[in-house]
Amino acid sequence: MKILGIDIGGSAVKGAPVDTKTGRLLAERHRIATDKKLSPKEMAATLKQLADHFKWRGPIGVGFPGVIHGPVIATSANLHKCFCGCDAVKLFSAATGCRVALVNDADAAGLAEARFGAGRGVTGTVLLLTLGTGVGSALFCGGRLYQNSEMGHLPIRGKSAERFVSSAAKVRRGLSYKEWGKELRDYVHTLENILWPELIIIGGGVSKDHRKFFKHIKPRAKLVPAEFFNEAGIVGAALWAAERR
Repeated sequence: MKILGIDIGGSAVKGAPVDTKTGRLLAERHRIATDKKLSPKEMAATLKQLADHFKWRGPIGVGFPGVIHGPVIATSANLHKCFCGCDAVKLFSAATGCRVALVNDADAAGLAEARFGAGRGVTGTVLLLTLGTGVGSALFCGGRLYQNSEMGHLPIRGKSAERFVSSAAKVRRGLSYKEWGKELRDYVHTLENILWPELIIIGGGVSKDHRKFFKHIKPRAKLVPAEFFNEAGIVGAALWAAERR
């Protein structure tokens, strides 16, 4: 089955057609930078631009960084606040002329890693963390996804954890990998005390540099980098749409 997977992030919208039987991208990933927080209408136009790039007329899976309740976006911590309460399925379907399925972006990345990547074959509790503009999380128990876990907003010093441990926070705060790794260590240890995962997968673009900071985290669970890197959200969004046909 061929589905266009789209990953909406804090600084860009990325997408590519996906073979959902193999997880393979069927064309080079197309990236559209977003230098401001796009309104829902502007985001819909961007998704149309991406679909038009591939001359796409089939189903589309969209990953969005927020809590998703059916077709509606419930939270939007790092994107335009007008997304809160927005029926994004209706909006994006109308803009692209295609059937759209909507999922939390970290849940999408987790689906890709669980099916084809670092979590494949693992039947215990698996936690995926995506470190980027914010911190996304996906939790799997017995191979089943627990939707909208949103562990990136766990309070640390009275603020969301992502204010301290996202890769954007590392850059903003001017931290070395060692300093940032120690911040991540405390955060990961807190999550371990709550969830007791057997496997922790770290995704996001920074995961390609995992050797620079993994050694400072020292979790109980096995810690591995995501295998899909920045393609996980695209592949997982397509998988989500395939399961809802």
